Amino acid sequence: MYASGPTTAMSKPHREAGTAFTQTQHPASRSVEKLKEMIKSGMNVACLNFSHGTHEYHVETIKNVRTVTEIFASDPILYRPVALALDTKGPEIRTGLIKDSSTVEVGLKMGATLKIMLDNAYMKKCDENILWLDYKNICKVTEVGSKIYVDDGLISLQVKQKGADFLVTEVENGGSLGSKKGVNLPGAAVDLPAVSEEDIQDPKFGVEQDVNMVFTSFIHKASDVHEVRKALGEKGKNIKVISKIENHSEASDGIMVAGGDLGIEIPAEKVFLAQKMMIGWCSRAGKSVINSDVANAVLNAANCIMLSGETAKGDYLEAGRKQHLIAHEAEAAIYHFDPTKATTVGANETSFKCCNGAIIVLTKSGRSAHQVARYCLRAPIIAVTQNPQTAGQAHLHRGIFPVLCQDPVQEAGAKDVDLWVNLAMNVDNAGSFFKKGDMWPLALIGWRPGSGFTNTVRVVSVW
Repeated sequence: MYASGPTTAMSKPHREAGTAFTQTQHPASRSVEKLKEMIKSGMNVACLNFSHGTHEYHVETIKNVRTVTEIFASDPILYRPVALALDTKGPEIRTGLIKDSSTVEVGLKMGATLKIMLDNAYMKKCDENILWLDYKNICKVTEVGSKIYVDDGLISLQVKQKGADFLVTEVENGGSLGSKKGVNLPGAAVDLPAVSEEDIQDPKFGVEQDVNMVFTSFIHKASDVHEVRKALGEKGKNIKVISKIENHSEASDGIMVAGGDLGIEIPAEKVFLAQKMMIGWCSRAGKSVINSDVANAVLNAANCIMLSGETAKGDYLEAGRKQHLIAHEAEAAIYHFDPTKATTVGANETSFKCCNGAIIVLTKSGRSAHQVARYCLRAPIIAVTQNPQTAGQAHLHRGIFPVLCQDPVQEAGAKDVDLWVNLAMNVDNAGSFFKKGDMWPLALIGWRPGSGFTNTVRVVSVW
C-alpha cells in the first residue's frame, strides 16, 4: 500500500535498506555458524583486516564466508552474493607488547610521565612507565609540545622532552592501554612510505583468493593508488580499489571515510563537514563512498557502511543488526515511497522541457494539484474534481484553475479518464489555455479512484 506522506519518527519504513553493510571479521565471528547470523542480519561485505593474522588465517575466513554464501544459495530470501574486501595494513605506527603479552593492559593516569623508547630491547617490555614504538623517526618529526595519540585517540600524550632515541611525554588523557595499538601524530610530516612491502604482497594474495575489493589505508595521492593497482597486476585489474581517507581521488574506484582517524588528524568539530564534503565529491565523481557513521552516512548518500571494531570484538551480531535497523530508518526518512510526489515531479520536469499549454490534474483531495503548483511553472494547472471543498481550496495555490465536475455519470472517474480530461478542455471555452496547434497538454491521473493514487503522466491532444 502506498504511503500518503513522508516518514515520521514513529512510522514503519516502507522499504528494505538499500545501503550496503561492511563488517570486519574476527576470530570470534568468523565461524560458519556466526557468519550465518551476520548474513541474516544484513552483512553484504566481509572485510579481512590484514593488520592482524597470517595469509593462512585469512584463507580459512574466506573459505567460511564462501561456504555460508553457498548454504544460502537456494534460499531466495536470505541469499545474497557476499563480497570479500581486503583491508591493507598501510603505513601504521604501532606500540609494542605490554609485559610480553597481547592481552595484558596497564592504566595510564592523567598527569603521569610516560617515556617513549625506540630501542627494540623494549619492544615486549612496555608498561605504565615505558612505551615502545616501531617508528624510528618519531624524534625527528615531533617537537616539544607536539601531541601523540594512541589507540584511536583514546590516550593523549604531549611531548615534554626530546632525546636522540626517546621522548618524555605527559599523559593528558589517560585510560587502559593494551598491546599493538595504533599511534597518530597530527600535524607531523611522517615519512613512512604510503605503500609498504606488505601492502604489495597482500593485494597479490587477494588476487589469488579472488577478492572483490581492496581497502587501501592512509592514501595521500593518486600515485599511491597506482602502486596498489600495479601490485594487483593484470589478473587483478577488475578488483576495486577503495582509498581510506584518514589524514591531511580520481585514481580510486571509491573512497572510505575513516572518521575515527580523521577526528585525530583534524579538529573533531570539523569531521562532520569533512565527511559531508568528501561524500559530496565522491557522488559528483560517480565514486562509491563508504562511511562508518551509520545514520548520517545514509542521509549524506553514502553507498556502504562499515563496522570495524564493533564486529571485530564485542557483540558483533547485535552491532550488525543495529546497523541494519538504523540504515533502514535513515533511508525511510529520505525515500518517501510516495508515487503522487514522484509523478508530480516528473510532470513538472516534462512540462518545463516541452513548454506545453497546460497541466490537467484529476484529483479528489487536491493534493496532486498542490504538489504541481509548488514549482510555480509557466503552464496553468487545471484541477478537475468532484469535491466542492477541494475545488474551493484550490484557490489557495497560485496557478491552479479548479473545474468542478457535477455529472453523476462520471462518478467512477478513473475508469474513463477521457471524460474527465475532455471536461477540462471543454471548460476552456475562450481558448485561454488551449488552441489548435499548441503543444499538447499533460494529464495526471491515478490507477484507481480515491485519494493518494496519482501515478501516471499522460500526453493528450488538442483537437
